[in-house]
Amino acid sequence: NSDRAEMEKCGLVVASAIFNDHDKIRQPVGLGAKTLETVCFYMFIDDKTLNSLFHHNVIPKNNPRDYRVGAWRIIKTSKSENLYLNPAMNGVIPKYLIHRLFPNSKFSVWIDAKIQLMIDPLLLVHSMLVVPGADIAISKHPFFVNTMEEAMATARWKKWGDVDGLRMQMETYCEHGLKPWSSHKLPYPTDVPDSALILRRHGVRSNLFSCFMFNELEAFNPRDQLAFAFVRDHINPMVKMNMFEVEVFEQVVVEYRHNLKKIETSSYEEQEEEQKQESLRTIQKEKRWLDHESWSLNSSSCRSYLMEMWG
Repeated sequence: NSDRAEMEKCGLVVASAIFNDHDKIRQPVGLGAKTLETVCFYMFIDDKTLNSLFHHNVIPKNNPRDYRVGAWRIIKTSKSENLYLNPAMNGVIPKYLIHRLFPNSKFSVWIDAKIQLMIDPLLLVHSMLVVPGADIAISKHPFFVNTMEEAMATARWKKWGDVDGLRMQMETYCEHGLKPWSSHKLPYPTDVPDSALILRRHGVRSNLFSCFMFNELEAFNPRDQLAFAFVRDHINPMVKMNMFEVEVFEQVVVEYRHNLKKIETSSYEEQEEEQKQESLRTIQKEKRWLDHESWSLNSSSCRSYLMEMWG
């Protein structure tokens, strides 16, 4: 179709996604005079998000399927049983399989929909990928250095409700060699990124990293910071990564809150299905370690990890 044909022409693509009407479309700023002629901007959305855009007249209802909002070309994903029930997991598809969606692109910039790009992507790619000779550029996390710190925060702040699943994920990683960050991992300065902004030079190393990341997220959960160090430390060939400072991240993007109130635009059948999914998510959030007494530090695969992290 026309979308696929256009996507195959992109040499440098900026991509984002909004599922379940979770965010607003935010226009990139600071673009050069020729940037829109040389850079593709693609936003992937679902039916619920499209209906919300219709409701707010962001896109006219009588508009043809060639949807555009400012710099963004809007791609509505097909209504299919192949999509995941979890909207966050659907967002992982363009985030980590971007080299498959844009097979002829040389570079890509992924931005989570909660952030707004403030710098021309051509300048970002040149300064963060080309000059340092990196395959991937991604920000350090503002607070955490070790994967286990992020896992504990994920459970504590209920960013992912299945605590048993988080524990199983970390036990699996520890069993297969995950270690806390140390100077032995240099030139990687940390094990935890802020993955809201990812720049890639498409090639063997970055493509392998992205595919392996997707496999881990599909196997466990879409919290990509938890799988990051495990994949990065085990991949061969070694990926050249520019993990830049948080202060740089704060200069090139502006972060916003997710939508607090969503517009009811679904049909009765869609609302019924959403209620079923919400019930499943509620049950998932209520899951906790079923038998706390059965777990002990001495029997945990992560014992050596925790002892080393705690010093």
